[in-house]
Amino acid sequence: MKRRSLPVAAALAASAALLLTACGGGDDKSSDNDKIAGADQGSETPKESAASSGTPTEGNSDGVDLSLPKDMNLVFDWDKPTDKNEAAAMDDAANFLRAIYRGVDRRTSKEPAVATYATDGGLKYAKTQIDSRVDDGWTATGTRRHYQLATRSASNGNSVEVAFCVDSSKFYGKEVKTGKVLKSEPSIADFDFFKIIMVKYPTTEDLWQASKVFVETKAEKCQ
Repeated sequence: MKRRSLPVAAALAASAALLLTACGGGDDKSSDNDKIAGADQGSETPKESAASSGTPTEGNSDGVDLSLPKDMNLVFDWDKPTDKNEAAAMDDAANFLRAIYRGVDRRTSKEPAVATYATDGGLKYAKTQIDSRVDDGWTATGTRRHYQLATRSASNGNSVEVAFCVDSSKFYGKEVKTGKVLKSEPSIADFDFFKIIMVKYPTTEDLWQASKVFVETKAEKCQ
């Protein structure tokens, strides 16, 4: 399916807005409410800018560079939903996570990919994740696995909850200056359960943005 891309200039303008938002991550808890959180929440339209960007990665349907270093491997062990909207939201939830780690690698939360695949609370979450690693002087290396996917659509058709487990037992911090890998003993702390609320971008076909992120840490159900 061909997807219309969010203009890179607009993405850059939105990424600049990251610096104006209050610093804060997603809520470190999962929602037990049957109603999808953020289901009635629209996404903000990034404003046009005269900025330009580098060459997009070949094969990315949104025209956004999501390339990562060879030693930073994000694996998505997901079965594609049959529902068209849920499948598109799933794809862009994965792109949202790739965008975060691209920002970590490039040492900036102003990465255009972040502004493409995130809005509102998703932007704040991404900024916090990226900035904390930049401030601490480390990046990431290894394999981070995402699995046990579940998707759920809101009745209005404009919001999809994407829930999944994460195994970071083979994904480590790495000091940027020295290259030292910061390994630790495997534990329950390596397993997290995520719920990301994806909202449809209003003027671009098939583009979804992360608007809220809920994380349950030390998730036994993901072991």
